[in-house]
Amino acid sequence: MNIVEISKVLSNTTRVNILQWLKDPEANFPPHQEIDHFDYGVCVGYIQDKAGLSQSTISTYLSSMQHVNFVIPTRHGKWTYYRRNEEVIQNYLNTLRKEL
Repeated sequence: MNIVEISKVLSNTTRVNILQWLKDPEANFPPHQEIDHFDYGVCVGYIQDKAGLSQSTISTYLSSMQHVNFVIPTRHGKWTYYRRNEEVIQNYLNTLRKEL
C-alpha cells in the first residue's frame, strides 16, 4: 500500500466527497432508473450531477480512485457503476494508524 499515492488521491475535496457520498448511496443519490438497487454502486452520471462537474473530470477522478483501489467499477449494460472498496479503505486507515 502506497500511503503517499493514496493521500494524493484524497487531497481533492471532490474525490473525498465522492467517497463520502458512496458510503451511503441511498441517502445521497436518487434511485436508479435502470436497476432498482445500489448493489453495483452509483452510476457515473449521478455522481457527475451531484458534484456539478463535467463528465470528463468525474471520470478522471474516479479513475484515480480506482487506481488506488478505493472504488470498484461494475459495468452494467452501457453504464458503469462505482462503489467503495471498504476493505482497501480500512487497510489504508489501519496503515496510517500503525505507521504515523
